[in-house]
Amino acid sequence: MNLNSIKTDRAFDYGYLLKRIWPYIKPVMFRIIIGFSLAIPLGLLDGATAFALKPYIDVVINGNTYAYKGFVLTRDMLATIIPWAIILFAIIQGLLKYINSYLTDWISIKISNSVKEDLFKKLVYLDSKFYDDNTSGLVISRFLSDPDAASKSIVESTKTLITAFTSSLGLIGVLLYNSWKLAFVGVVVLVCAFIPVSLIRKRVKNVSNASMVVGSGMTTNVNETYHGNKIISGYCLQEDIYLKFKTQIRELFNLSMSLTKRSGWLSPIMYFIASIGVAVVMVVGNHLIISGEMSTGSLASFITSLLLLYKPIKTLGGTLTGMQTIFVCMNRVFELFDIQPEIKNKENAKELKSVENNITFENVCFEYEENKPVLNNISFEVKKGEILALVGNSGGGKSTIVNLIPRFYDIKSGSIKIDGEDIKNFTLNSLRNHISEVFQDNFLFSGTIRENIIMGKKDATDEEIKQVIQAAHLDDFIVTLEKGIDTPIGERGTTLSGGQRQRVAIARAMIKNAPILILDEATSALDNKSEAIVQKALENLIKGRTVFVIAHRLSTIKNADKIAVINEGRLVEIGNHHELMQINNGQYKNLYEMQFAKEDVAMAE
Repeated sequence: MNLNSIKTDRAFDYGYLLKRIWPYIKPVMFRIIIGFSLAIPLGLLDGATAFALKPYIDVVINGNTYAYKGFVLTRDMLATIIPWAIILFAIIQGLLKYINSYLTDWISIKISNSVKEDLFKKLVYLDSKFYDDNTSGLVISRFLSDPDAASKSIVESTKTLITAFTSSLGLIGVLLYNSWKLAFVGVVVLVCAFIPVSLIRKRVKNVSNASMVVGSGMTTNVNETYHGNKIISGYCLQEDIYLKFKTQIRELFNLSMSLTKRSGWLSPIMYFIASIGVAVVMVVGNHLIISGEMSTGSLASFITSLLLLYKPIKTLGGTLTGMQTIFVCMNRVFELFDIQPEIKNKENAKELKSVENNITFENVCFEYEENKPVLNNISFEVKKGEILALVGNSGGGKSTIVNLIPRFYDIKSGSIKIDGEDIKNFTLNSLRNHISEVFQDNFLFSGTIRENIIMGKKDATDEEIKQVIQAAHLDDFIVTLEKGIDTPIGERGTTLSGGQRQRVAIARAMIKNAPILILDEATSALDNKSEAIVQKALENLIKGRTVFVIAHRLSTIKNADKIAVINEGRLVEIGNHHELMQINNGQYKNLYEMQFAKEDVAMAE
């Protein structure tokens, strides 16, 4: 399934998205409540300075006496209290901001990590076709970047909304306290300022999706540059790769500017609306002062509150716009959770205990893409302990056949059986635990040689490890290393030669001790010296196992119990070397004479 083809389009279904993320919010809900509770006084304290202006101007500056229900404050008292009160409120607000920021970061990272853990678990259980259909950059973007954008930002944005909302309420309270008539103007301004926000939701969604696609392409480009650096240098592709990246950068720039063009006018429009509100307040306020309905301090306090109100309104507008991007990311995250692997255990699948008799292919047909057959009616039998060699023209379907045995892919029709039982009836784990693979380009993980070998058997003893190292002819190499088997090998085993990587992979397969062995061009990429050593290791690995081998070397093929010739997805010949060489104009005979005769001559000499 290609990730770019998923279109659930539920980025505006906020109830659905919140319901999906609730399991990740629930464990940290107590801290969220504390954080959101702190956001309320944090916002309300924004109105403290504006509130203090009324008594300060009316009493301290104009010399009036402040009295409320018999409680009297003189000019000197307020002149002392108000400045210190403002400082105290600032200290309290600063402490609340620190605690709130710490809680917000803790909660956000915790939620993001939980989402990424579950997503990565989903990723490792997806089947091979998923990786065939999607680039590394797209996978990295969707499985790492989107969870961060969605999970880490949702708490911060919600806290910002609460703070801005409560700040607005506090400032509106100050407006009402000073003059309900002028407060009506302020509320109208507040409502009008939110209208533009609702107009750009879909524009934000479309641009955000497009930006994420381009961003994943850039990640793929960087990833390919890292792993393909020798090819890039060898074929002088630096300028081509650079131009490709430059084009992606420009495309991302254009998308970013498109989003700015669509949302950037929010701030000036909101500022314009707020300015109209302030102008109307000044005109009406001046009239109220002249008529004696309002004091100078009240108007100053009111205008200050209204100006301060612009900041949380602007914050609310920007945050609401940003949250739409968050919901887009959240929707993309839950699209990933809804992906189901095409290859999975069937209901009531049984455990494969052992391989006692044979492995059979019965009229197997397979295709990677619909209506584009790769294998057509492949049938053969391999008895326990036999070696089947698969030969034929490149692209004929040999690797596909061996990839079907561990169910990396599922067949379209026919059946593959172990001891007469369809492999689909076995659990995936038990089936794959009975199969070892050594490929042409074996993947080694970053870590040590030991860690890569024991992947075949996590509880292997030191004696077992020593035995497979000797059998894989790794001992002469390992003794030259300062840290021996605990030597780090770098990402993908880059510090090892091709032959050394193959021998580590052979040791990994040996220690697994699976009864079925798949060798897919295990020596084709090696020089003669490395191949000779690896071939000896393979001979130790093959003993006592049922082997499927794809190889271009004479010795392995001639000694096979059966040789299957695969051409354009069809089984055209099968038999041992002697039998196939008796077929006049046979494909194996022609292949042997073309590819292997020279090697026979060289060996004879």
